[in-house]
Amino acid sequence: MILFVWVLSLFGFQAEQQDTVRLQEIEVSAPVFETFGLGKKQLNWDKATLENYQSRSLRELLQEKSPLFIRQYGPGMLASPNFRGTSAGHTAIFWNGIPINSPSLGQSDLSIIPLAAPDRIDLIFGSDGALLGNEALGGSILLQSQANFQESPTASISQEVGSFGQSATAFQAGFSGKKLAFQTKVYSQKAENDYTFRDLSLPGTPVKTQTHAAFSQKGIQQDIAWRINPSQRLNTSFWYHEADREIQPPIGSETQDTQEDQNFRLSLEYLKFWDKSRLEVRSGWVRDDQLFNQSFNQTSSFFLSGDWEGDLGKDWKIRIGTRGTHIQGNLSTYSATDQRLETYQFIRFSGLKNINLSLNLRQLMVEQEWQPLLPSLGMDWILSPAFSLKASLARGLKVPTLNDRFWQPGGNPKLLPEESWQGETGLRWNKGPFHSELTFFAMDVENWNIWMPKGAIWSPENIRRVRNTGIEWTGGTEFALGSTRFKIDLAYNYTKAINQSNSEESPTFWNKQLPYTPVHQAQGGVELIRDGYSFRLSSQYIGQRATTLDHSRIMDAYSLSQLHLNYKNLWLGPVQVPISLRIENLFNKSYQVLYLRPMPGRSIHLNLKIQL
Repeated sequence: MILFVWVLSLFGFQAEQQDTVRLQEIEVSAPVFETFGLGKKQLNWDKATLENYQSRSLRELLQEKSPLFIRQYGPGMLASPNFRGTSAGHTAIFWNGIPINSPSLGQSDLSIIPLAAPDRIDLIFGSDGALLGNEALGGSILLQSQANFQESPTASISQEVGSFGQSATAFQAGFSGKKLAFQTKVYSQKAENDYTFRDLSLPGTPVKTQTHAAFSQKGIQQDIAWRINPSQRLNTSFWYHEADREIQPPIGSETQDTQEDQNFRLSLEYLKFWDKSRLEVRSGWVRDDQLFNQSFNQTSSFFLSGDWEGDLGKDWKIRIGTRGTHIQGNLSTYSATDQRLETYQFIRFSGLKNINLSLNLRQLMVEQEWQPLLPSLGMDWILSPAFSLKASLARGLKVPTLNDRFWQPGGNPKLLPEESWQGETGLRWNKGPFHSELTFFAMDVENWNIWMPKGAIWSPENIRRVRNTGIEWTGGTEFALGSTRFKIDLAYNYTKAINQSNSEESPTFWNKQLPYTPVHQAQGGVELIRDGYSFRLSSQYIGQRATTLDHSRIMDAYSLSQLHLNYKNLWLGPVQVPISLRIENLFNKSYQVLYLRPMPGRSIHLNLKIQL
């Protein structure tokens, strides 16, 4: 039915709307984190950039284009982010303003977040519980999608085929009238993952073919916007996703685990605008179903929030709001509910010359118990046309997950929330075609939660104190030589995440780098663009990682390179047909991200897109 509507829109709707007088688009203010998240390091990718990644997952984007270390068990398998040496559960992930991390696990699997769905992705680095709430100790990932009012209908379909049985299809279309705008995205991805690797568990390390590692996923996202009148708007989005995976066994094992995931996400947002203020009311529903072998787990979350934002004079901007959350978990070993209430206030002051300041506060109640107040301070200071300084200080909080508290056997209802304090400062430089940014950060995390054995049963305990410090640098340039444009980007991260738990209780763990946290990371890329062609060569370097708390095993550093070739000026009448070729692991390196989890060698992927 949806595809039938799109066919009608493409061949009939456009002509019908040619004589229509359109209302002016409601002016939507900058996202909350851009207005009030001063002093924070941020990265973002817009719709044009994400269209080049439609056949891929959030894991691949962050691995290639961000300074995050991604812990992955294999292609298409579980993948989780590592912000500044923190764990996967210390990353908050939002979709259209609602949290989508699993309430039972406290994290999301980046491999089953396809980039065919979002229109924009933002990364917010560091602790900021005041601005973003629970879980944002290490950083936050914000996914956004929205139907837009535009002059003409759009549609595209892309097909990709690649090595190891990989294929991906993505369809998207959008159209709008005076009052309504629609956007639909449908996608499908799969891979056999039958690549070869060296079996380190056997004498002579023979070459074997990976088995039991296939995966497939598909989904649909529907966005609708209703312009009620020039001062009111209603946005709604629905996202259904399902994934079916054979869980890749580690080297030396022949386990045959399987996992099926279904995710339902719904958001509804009402906007009311006045001259110098606005009201936002948002509701959301998220349900996650997971079948691991024969074990079924289901969680549902309901959200309702209301925010008012306005100008107080010419120098002050304020935002106040509240959000309620109801969580229901029906898991294989327990059932539980969770009730949460949050109130927050954000203030921005711009009354000083070239200096903007922010003060944010959030108070969280969990099961009728108030948690510690979460404040944050931020500053952006323009020192000169070329230099700007940023600085921030923030507190973070991570409430124990449902599994942490209620899993049977082993859950710990008395587990304390994890808490953090983080400070960061950075210097930005922009001069002509050159840009550079240097950031220093330091963070202390108390009550770090870790599952430990108690006899035959594992149980979570607040036993760890961790200090994270580091330096992040990015730089690049863009220039033209004749009709050829060049882009160069470089990045380097130095991260120390040191276990500072009681040295008497854990002498072999004390003062050591946390497992799977590389001290050194680097990235670089060069791109040439000319006459519709583009050529990009990029590389990433990941330093050594310990696999255990006592550093009894150290994994080797590795580097990977990718080659991208694109041509976008191919036209068949009114139809644009961009074509691209991608080579991953260009130099066919043998490597592992996690111990005994082999990754694929060189792979080639061809993508063809038809765009109206």
